[in-house]
Amino acid sequence: MKKENVLITGAAGFLGSHLCDRFIKEGYHVIGMDNLITGDLKNIAHLNSNPDFQFINHDVAKHISIEGDLKYILHFASPASPIDYLKIPIQTLKVSSLGTHNLLGLAKAKNARILVASTSEVYGDPLVHPQTEEYWGNVNPVGPRGVYDEAKRFMEAMTMAYHTYHGLETRIIRIFNTYGPRMRLNDGRVLPAFIGQALRGEDLTMFGDGSQTRSFCYVDDLVEGIYRLLKSDYTQPMNIGNPSEITIKEFGEEIIKLTGTKQKLISLPLPQDDPKQRQPDITKARKILGWEPKVSRAEGLKITYAYFKSLNKDELNKVEHKSFEKYVK
Repeated sequence: MKKENVLITGAAGFLGSHLCDRFIKEGYHVIGMDNLITGDLKNIAHLNSNPDFQFINHDVAKHISIEGDLKYILHFASPASPIDYLKIPIQTLKVSSLGTHNLLGLAKAKNARILVASTSEVYGDPLVHPQTEEYWGNVNPVGPRGVYDEAKRFMEAMTMAYHTYHGLETRIIRIFNTYGPRMRLNDGRVLPAFIGQALRGEDLTMFGDGSQTRSFCYVDDLVEGIYRLLKSDYTQPMNIGNPSEITIKEFGEEIIKLTGTKQKLISLPLPQDDPKQRQPDITKARKILGWEPKVSRAEGLKITYAYFKSLNKDELNKVEHKSFEKYVK
């Protein structure tokens, strides 16, 4: 019996590569697409000889042609960290606008269901806490983070337009902070930054006084939520994340304890428009999908730390601290 085809964009990225693994495990033939602007072929190297995996090096902002049928499309192509979208702002805008338009058109042509990866960043620096799907957000469209935040908000609007006008089967996930193996150590996000600094024997740098909060979801939990949402009948945006909230200062102290580093936490100026609070309300995910996180932060961090420790010295020493300097207050 011929296996059904699934197209996953951003396949060589952190989340995309884990999704490739999951859909192959579920019995699908996976077509992975990535232009490798932030993705890394090492993340999918273990799939090279797998007959159920095919890789296409392509930019989704350009016309997309796929032979044969498609059952599902999962759009996870996008820079996803501040360092990336401050460095490549135009590409960040294009992948979630032109790229989403191309993939929605492909889904329509193939009669495929499409799930697009939105983000908690659509809430901006929120005035509502925790963030529910009904909250419209507090976003600065012309600030340094606007290229990512507004691109994702446009992605949601276009996806819903295709759903309501064309009757296309669409799903929208709003992803909150996620971590695990295959994260880039130098991507500028707090978890790899802290662990990388600890491994290099550097002080851990937090922005501001560390009172801002984040909620961290382990990648396996997120992938399970994505899979359930795709298979569900729910068409409105849905939060998927871990509601266990922690301050950045407390998180830094957890990393110091986990890694056994002798270094200390130091404070740098807060970047412009940095969200002060981030915590998902996952009432809908619990009720509609029967989903909630299973992996504790302590357990997930141990696995992630072991992964980062396994990297070679060249990878460990690739840092891009200076990318933030002109954006701090």
